Amino acid sequence: FTDSDSEPDRTEGRALVSWIVGVDVGGTFTDFYAVGPGDGEVRVAKRPSTRDNPGRAVLQGLGELAEAGVPLGDVRRLAHGTTVATNAIIQRRGGRVVLLTTAGFRDLLEIGRQIRPHMYDLYRDQPPPLVPRERRLEVEERITSGGRVVRPLGDAAVAGAVARLGEIEDTDACAVCLLFAFQNPEHESRLGAAIRAARPDLRVSLSSEVQPEFREFERCSTTVLNAWLQPVMDEYMASLEAGLAERVPHARIGINQSNGGLMSPARARALPVRTALSGPAAGVVGAIDAGGRSGPRDLITLDMGGTSADVSLVRDLKADVALERAVAGLPIRLPSIDVQTVGAGGGSVAWFDRDGLLKVGPESAGADPGPACYGRGGTAPTVTDANLLLGRLSAGRGLLGGRMTLDRDRAARAFAGIAGELGYGVERAAHGAIGVVVANMVRAIRTISVERGHDPRDFTLVAFGGAGPLHARDVAAALGIREILAPEVPGIVCAQGLVIADLKEDFVLGRRVELAPETAGELAGAVAELVRRARTWFEEEAVPDPDREVELHFDTRYVGQNFELRVPAASGPPAALDGLPAPDAVAAIKARFFEVHDVAYGYHNPDDPVEVVNVRLTAFGRTRRGPAEETAPRAAAPPAPVEVRPVWFDPHAPRDTPVFDRRRLRPGVELAGPAIVEQLDATTVVHPGDLARVDAHANLAITLGGA
Repeated sequence: FTDSDSEPDRTEGRALVSWIVGVDVGGTFTDFYAVGPGDGEVRVAKRPSTRDNPGRAVLQGLGELAEAGVPLGDVRRLAHGTTVATNAIIQRRGGRVVLLTTAGFRDLLEIGRQIRPHMYDLYRDQPPPLVPRERRLEVEERITSGGRVVRPLGDAAVAGAVARLGEIEDTDACAVCLLFAFQNPEHESRLGAAIRAARPDLRVSLSSEVQPEFREFERCSTTVLNAWLQPVMDEYMASLEAGLAERVPHARIGINQSNGGLMSPARARALPVRTALSGPAAGVVGAIDAGGRSGPRDLITLDMGGTSADVSLVRDLKADVALERAVAGLPIRLPSIDVQTVGAGGGSVAWFDRDGLLKVGPESAGADPGPACYGRGGTAPTVTDANLLLGRLSAGRGLLGGRMTLDRDRAARAFAGIAGELGYGVERAAHGAIGVVVANMVRAIRTISVERGHDPRDFTLVAFGGAGPLHARDVAAALGIREILAPEVPGIVCAQGLVIADLKEDFVLGRRVELAPETAGELAGAVAELVRRARTWFEEEAVPDPDREVELHFDTRYVGQNFELRVPAASGPPAALDGLPAPDAVAAIKARFFEVHDVAYGYHNPDDPVEVVNVRLTAFGRTRRGPAEETAPRAAAPPAPVEVRPVWFDPHAPRDTPVFDRRRLRPGVELAGPAIVEQLDATTVVHPGDLARVDAHANLAITLGGA
């Protein structure tokens, strides 16, 4: 389903010479955002995802873009956000892995951190390790702190490890994680070279290549997960690349990462774990772009799709970065945009718990069979059914520009059981379900804001995803937020974020060094090594010199402290980091650490010794964008509504509400609530007393009544 006549078409300020396409695969829909050359034609498309093979929806959607006027032969860049790795982890559908580890550390994956997954559940266990014990092999070697070799890795030990590996049947991949390999990768490199020479059919993941950082359990878990995902990503990328080569033969392909940047397909095959948390990252990138162009710089993003809602906090147009996350209970230590996910989507199912309380989610009807109102066999009451019963969604025009109709009678039958249990009518029961799902999202936002010392009232809520603008006002009101921003194409923001995403690569060196002027030389040597690696990466990715940029961070903590904080040190072209840090710059870095510590913990002690544990460098191949083009807002009368229908804003009675086609809303138009704004990819609800205004970039800015 395409929207080929969206108004106004624009480049969003980008100087383009060809078409760029962003494709985001979600749990319910696959979204497309294409930007053309010259005057910047924009084409968007949205189609149901194909769970059995996500690539099929990608190729079908490209065909629909072609029918809408996108010349696929002129597509020079295609950026792809994929949930293949995430789904494989959740479904436990990966390769058969053998783990090689230092003698005595065979059971590391099971010992873990001895942290209960749920504090008050004495019966719930940790998820079983991805590699069973009989497939974990010990290697006689030992490197200690500082990279000093205590027990050399002999040729016989290498040959024995390769021989034992060959005795294990049905092996797809091998993970190698040796103690202190992040400081001295020599033993891992020798094992990796020997395995690759003897078994070229195996995919090999070395911890010193996947994520060379201290904390052996998280490093081992991440390396095993990478090896486990390699066969899955190989299969998917082979199928997808074959189809893309036929449809977009001249396009350079970029795969989205958890850190919000793109990497090459070859890199994605080698390091698929970097895509495991990439799903929501592109949406945050797109939301930052929308917020930056409209003015607000401190944002809370709300991406509500068909299965879940993802929230993130952005300060000064920069998203927080998390270094450690978990997917389905499996820890992953990689830089990723800090996103909290809650099972609150359009397909989330309403149900009664054993305590008799109404709950919504995390179970979802997904895309197939989907909510009851889709008419595809679903019978469970969902959030989408509730919105249809409340009149916030249209039964006549449905979704996707009217090509996907909704059945109100089926929605009413789905909610009849809940309504009977509560003793209410179906509309009031539906309103209650909406209240529950909103509370779930509010709780997630409090986690990333209030619990970290940030007042959500100081932020603008950027609502996107197919269901985000439907519920944004209720979420904002519960948090005291007074400003909401709904981007021009809310349901396609993730795909739009892929179009503007930079190429990105993270490099790290483990260096435990006290932060003092006399250690500046050692730190400068680590920085120089990382800059050298970044320059090699720039050459491999053919990034032009003007587009090369790096950011330097030190993972820093007080000596004896349990966890470190990410402290920014410098940024700019690679040459700007030559010789850093100089002895006289150490004091400035320590002062920045005190500032970051104040934000995180509310205090700092300037007299306690401080140490660096990791040196990080992020390399960017910047997407070249010109200054933002604006259409000067001018006061204009709203267009005639496409209809007026009863909408329930409270559980007591509906109100006759005008419904507008967003394509007809020009910059400067103001809508006084109540109003419903419909478009191909999303529906925005403007509550009574609120004021919505189309800004210069076609974003819809909503001010809550009383602000």
